[in-house]
Amino acid sequence: MSDVKFELYYWPGIPGRGEFVRLVLEEAGADWVDVGMSSQEGGKAVMDRVGRGPVPAYAPPLLKVGDLVLSQTANICSYLGERFGLVPSDETSCLHARQLQLTIADAVAEAHDTHHPVAVMKYYEEQKEVARARAEDFRAHRLPKYLGYFERVLQENPQGGGKYLLGQDFSYPELALFQLVQGLTYAFPNAMRRVAPRFPGVMALRQRVAERPRIAAYKNSPRAQPFNEQGIFRRYPELDDPAS
Repeated sequence: MSDVKFELYYWPGIPGRGEFVRLVLEEAGADWVDVGMSSQEGGKAVMDRVGRGPVPAYAPPLLKVGDLVLSQTANICSYLGERFGLVPSDETSCLHARQLQLTIADAVAEAHDTHHPVAVMKYYEEQKEVARARAEDFRAHRLPKYLGYFERVLQENPQGGGKYLLGQDFSYPELALFQLVQGLTYAFPNAMRRVAPRFPGVMALRQRVAERPRIAAYKNSPRAQPFNEQGIFRRYPELDDPAS
């Protein structure tokens, strides 16, 4: 366990991509502060200032560890997971963990694009008709394809017994998969009820992660920010399967 203070910089009020980092920090038992939730300075001003440096950050989340500032969600989660032993230490396992984390990042981006398929800077209401078509394709094809991939990873891991993504124990990409499934369930409750029985391993993993003591304590605390219609995963009934 490290005595270094970890500072997370992300927009307050939404789980967003910052939540993937928060989960790793919580599971690791790290000493960390959510600066966006506690700073009196404007959020954008803080992140612009912190994100400068030899390699400027493009966008939050940002993680500051002493003089080191990292950006990109998958990069931060990999750094923390390896630092806190949330992945086997051999090079192959570390690379495969990053591979899984990056695949989840791809799924998150596609989920976001269901409600903003034309332009990020335009309001949802300005692109609703295109969003309907994009969401229909996502629900029918992309959502089950991603979940099916992770189901296959679980079942084909020779050491995991159908329970673990890597090796024979928990690893940090499982936190990201948990958050992905949580977000998809929030945004597309009808579609997820339809497809969930096809992916029992993924659904069981989601439940196991939810029951991990540190994750359960965090999710039941005021520090955990609920999903809402300002973040990546948004619940617009017209983008979900029709209610059965």
